[in-house]
Amino acid sequence: MSQTEKKKSSGFLVNLLFNIVIPTLILSKLSEEHQLGPVWALVVALAFPLSFGLWELQQSKKVNFLSVLGVVSVLLTGGISLLQLDPAYIAIKEAAVPGLIALAVLISQGSKYPLVQKILLNDELMDLTKLEASLKANNAEKIFAAKLQNCAYLVASSFVVSSILNYGLAKYLLVSAPGTAAFNEELAKMTALSFPVIALPCTIMLMIAIWYLFSQIGKVTGESIESFLRQ
Repeated sequence: MSQTEKKKSSGFLVNLLFNIVIPTLILSKLSEEHQLGPVWALVVALAFPLSFGLWELQQSKKVNFLSVLGVVSVLLTGGISLLQLDPAYIAIKEAAVPGLIALAVLISQGSKYPLVQKILLNDELMDLTKLEASLKANNAEKIFAAKLQNCAYLVASSFVVSSILNYGLAKYLLVSAPGTAAFNEELAKMTALSFPVIALPCTIMLMIAIWYLFSQIGKVTGESIESFLRQ
C-alpha cells in the first residue's frame, strides 16, 4: 500500500470515528441523568465532529467550502438541540446542507473554479498538469469541459438524493422533545444510520461519476487513465 493510500485509509477511519462512532456512543450510552445528562451528553458528543472539522480546516491552511459547511452543520444541530427548538428544524437543516452543496456544484460550473473539479480531480491522486497538456495537445479541452458538465449533474444529483434521505430519516426518527435522553438516543440512531442509509448510496453515485469521468479522460486523450494517476 502506497503512502497516499495509507493516508486516505487512515483519514477515512478517523473521520468515521470522530463524526459517527464516538458521538453515537456518547448520545446513546451517556444521556441518562445519572450519567452526563441529556444536555452535557449532547455538548460532548457534538464537540468531536466540531473539533475534527476545525482541525481539518487548520490542517488544510485554506478555507474549504465543504469543511466550513460541515462545521456550520454541527453548530446548527447543537444550537437547535440546546435551544430545544422543534426537531423539524433539524430535519430542514439536514436537507438544506447537501442541498446547498448541490446548488454550489451547479452554480460553480460557470466560474473559474468549478467545485466538481475539486471533488473529482484531486491533484494528490492525478497529475493534472499532464492531463491539461494532453487535452491541449489533442485539442480536446472543450470536449472535456462538456464531460465535466455531465459529471457536475451526476454529483449534484447525489447530493439531492442525500438531501431527500436526510430529511426523511430525521423526520422519521426525531419525535421526542429536545433536551431529553430519548431525543439524544434518537439523534444517536440518526447519526449511526446516516452512513448505511445516506452516505453509502450517495457514495455509490459519486463512484459512478468518477468512473464516467475516468472513462471519458481515456477517450478524449487517447491514453489510459493509469498514465495520469500518481504512483
